[in-house]
Parts: sequence; structure tokens; C-alpha cells
Amino acid sequence: MEHLIHKTEDLENRSRRDNLRIIDLPENHHKRKSLDIILQKIIQENCPNILGQEEKMEIERIHTSPPVLNPQLITPRDVIAKFKNYQTKEKMIQAAKKKSFRYHGTTVRITQDLATSTLKDLKAWNLIFWKARELGLQPRIKYPSKLIIFLQGKVWSFNTIEEFQAFVKKRPNLNRKFDAQTQNSRESSKDSG
Repeated sequence: MEHLIHKTEDLENRSRRDNLRIIDLPENHHKRKSLDIILQKIIQENCPNILGQEEKMEIERIHTSPPVLNPQLITPRDVIAKFKNYQTKEKMIQAAKKKSFRYHGTTVRITQDLATSTLKDLKAWNLIFWKARELGLQPRIKYPSKLIIFLQGKVWSFNTIEEFQAFVKKRPNLNRKFDAQTQNSRESSKDSG
């Protein structure tokens, strides 16, 4: 059964391969302009050199997700754009990794569109990722949700959080640093709460 779940998730992510997700684009902007015009303006403002002279940005479709605005939500809906050209979408994602994108003064985030289950798996690595970064381990998250770190000149990769925790427990120096980080984050969350 688990094999089928992973296979379905992989198929869903492959079908989203040409998709780009725009996060935090204010709702009031889509009421006045069509989404494809907004996307073109975002590209012009943030990475005008992304397209070659002969290249034209071709979007198969663009829509908000979810399609209907929930008045109880305070965050704007995400915008999903499906590009006809995979390379154009990839260039945009690479440009967004190098600098923050803005649209009319508002910061918007540009990411790969992924299945909900994959996003949940990636989110599970967040705390470990940021702790590893603070400790200078140069963490990377590889698709679909694998953590890679650099320690003592070697590259280590982990498919699950449990694998990573077992690795850390075998290394007392690293284990102490992660325990101290966990303790500090607990204390700071108590102070702010």
C-alpha cells in the first residue's frame, strides 16, 4: 500500500513539473489585472534578462489555488502558473533563490509547485535544517525530501528524520549542539508565549 502512495505522490509531482507557485501576492491585485499580466510584470520587475531575445514567455494556464476565496483566511491565495517551457520556469525559480521578488512593493515568493504530501514532508525538516545551517553543516534539501549535510569533509544524506537523529546520537559533540539548540528554542518560545 505504501508503495502505491509513494508512486501516486511521484506522479502528482511529475505532473506539476512545469508549474510555478507564487505565494503572498495580494488578492486586490488579481481583481484589477489578469494573472498572466501580473506574472509578466513580476518577471519584468525582478528578472528581465531571464528570457532570451527570441524567447517568449508562454503560459499554458494560470489560476489561484483554491479557486474560491475563503473570507476567513487572512493570507492571500497562491497563484499557480503552468509554463509551456520547463526551462523558463526553472530560470525563474533559480532567479528567485538569488534574490527576493517584489510586485508593486510587496514581497512575493516563487517556488516549485509540489504535491501537498511532499510539502508536508519538506516542512518536517525545517527545524533540523535551520539548526544545521546555524552549526555550519551546509544543509541541503533534495527532492523529494532528503536532507544532505557536510560534516568533516564528508557528505551525509538522510531519507528520514529518524535516520538523522540516529546519526546525531552517535556523535556526542553534534548531539550536544543539537540538544542545546532544542533547549534554547523551547526557552525562547516560552518567553514569547
